[in-house]
Parts: sequence; C-alpha cells; structure tokens
Amino acid sequence: QVQVVESGGGLVQPGESLRLSCATSGSIRRIYAMGWYRQAPGKQRELVAAVTWDGSTTYADSVKGRFTISRDNAKKLAYLQMNSLKPEDTAVYYCYVQPTTTTTNYWGQGTQVTVSS
Repeated sequence: QVQVVESGGGLVQPGESLRLSCATSGSIRRIYAMGWYRQAPGKQRELVAAVTWDGSTTYADSVKGRFTISRDNAKKLAYLQMNSLKPEDTAVYYCYVQPTTTTTNYWGQGTQVTVSS
C-alpha cells in the first residue's frame, strides 16, 4: 500500500509565497515522476507541474516563472515552491506519484491554497 500526503497549504495574500510538500510512504520502490495538479471550484483539475526521476520538469503556462518543482529521490519527496501568488492560484492542490510510465498514479488527499487580500 502506498500513501501520498501533501502539506504546506494555507491562506496568503497576493504576491506572497508558499511551499508545498509531498511525502510518499509504503510499498513503492521507485518513482518515475511526481507532480502537482490543482482544482479550483467549478473548474476541471489541471496539471500545475511535474518532475521525472532525472529532473526533467513540466509547468503549466500560467505558473511558469513563478512556481518551481523539485524532488528528493532518496526520500521520495517532492516540493512545489510557489512565489508571486495570485488569486487565480486559489485551488486544492493534489500531489501524484507515478511509479512507472505504465502504472496507475497514486494521489494524495489535497491541500487547500487560498490567495486573497
């Protein structure tokens, strides 16, 4: 069984920063990719950022230059540094873990990020 747990969400003002963390535990030996999706009220879930085992990254256009994803392969951790936050970044952020290129992803329960003045 694999557990994925996010942390670090909260309420911030526009322009401020947050750092999300994603921890993986359980019976998983290797991880191909980890990443973050988000879902705002009334909207579809969208990919925010992802990082593969070799450090290759992908970002949504809306967060390029503001968000940075990183991972610690040995500790099975991923981080999302979010700077210059905007009200439109408000959403529940979900971490996912992709063990291989052909297996089902594991998901966390989500962490709320609210950007409001």
